[in-house]
Amino acid sequence: MPHAVPRTLAACAVLLVLTGCTAGGAPGATGQPPPAGAFPVTLHHAFGSTTIAAPPRRVVAIGYNEADFVMALGVQPVAEREFQGDFDWQRRAWLPQPAPGPTPQVLAGSTPSVEQVAALKPDLILGVYSFLDRATYDALSRIAPTVAQPTADGSNAARWDTQTRITGQALGRTAQADQVIAATRARFEEAERAHPGFAGKRLRMAFFVEGAPWDLGTDDLRAQLFDGLGFEVRPDSQQLSLEQQGRLDGDVVVVMGRTRAEAEADPVFSAVPAVREGRVVYLGGFATELAGALGYSSPLSLPYAIDTVAPQLDAALQGRPQGG
Repeated sequence: MPHAVPRTLAACAVLLVLTGCTAGGAPGATGQPPPAGAFPVTLHHAFGSTTIAAPPRRVVAIGYNEADFVMALGVQPVAEREFQGDFDWQRRAWLPQPAPGPTPQVLAGSTPSVEQVAALKPDLILGVYSFLDRATYDALSRIAPTVAQPTADGSNAARWDTQTRITGQALGRTAQADQVIAATRARFEEAERAHPGFAGKRLRMAFFVEGAPWDLGTDDLRAQLFDGLGFEVRPDSQQLSLEQQGRLDGDVVVVMGRTRAEAEADPVFSAVPAVREGRVVYLGGFATELAGALGYSSPLSLPYAIDTVAPQLDAALQGRPQGG
């Protein structure tokens, strides 16, 4: 994510890691050990650099979507960060089947417990999408090599392909990472070919947090899916007042965090030309499978998101509103 994520949205990150539905593991993921020449490897991040001297065997995933990226490369983390919400995230249907290892332990709480992580005896701690603070990073790095997010405040977070590549380097699985990236990009390209009408169309993502509207941009990973499908999406997220919802007009509007009934009851939102003409997709609340797929935005979840939302966008562009 090349632009700064609004801190309010970053604070809501636990709402975004929901779940989706796709069968099997990521294309190209294997159980093969990393090549002997892959280590040592040094990775740079918000708090400096981390050197991983040897192939990791016990990986702790402390980022909000981190476990998906580790599993996409055929490795089962010994622990993953808890989802704070009502969805049964541990049974998200896109998890690889069969699982590459025992069920990960849960890292409970809004901040990773240093004591709990230490008890797991990890040899690698991955937090590429973790929003760690410096104090927590310092404490974790005394336990095992720790890879933090690219910038201290979570801005300029890694896009899915970059996060996959970083994860591959950390695990010594760069070849698998390249294969997974290529296979995932192929799914985007297939959807673009099937829906040529997406190219160059302006898409607005109306994102509602506790009733407050945002015009979501590609600095947020959920909007990047639409950018990847060929739509024009704003680069930076902006919070709006309820009176400013007219700015959400585009060739198509995607709504998350608000039901269709709630949206249509809002006279300002319902007057937006795209909404009035039916060029809108209602994705529902944060507990849906599609919201989860966007929240993880991983090589495991993105194929589900593409398959689900592309037909809806196609219909909406023709004036047939989708979702409820």
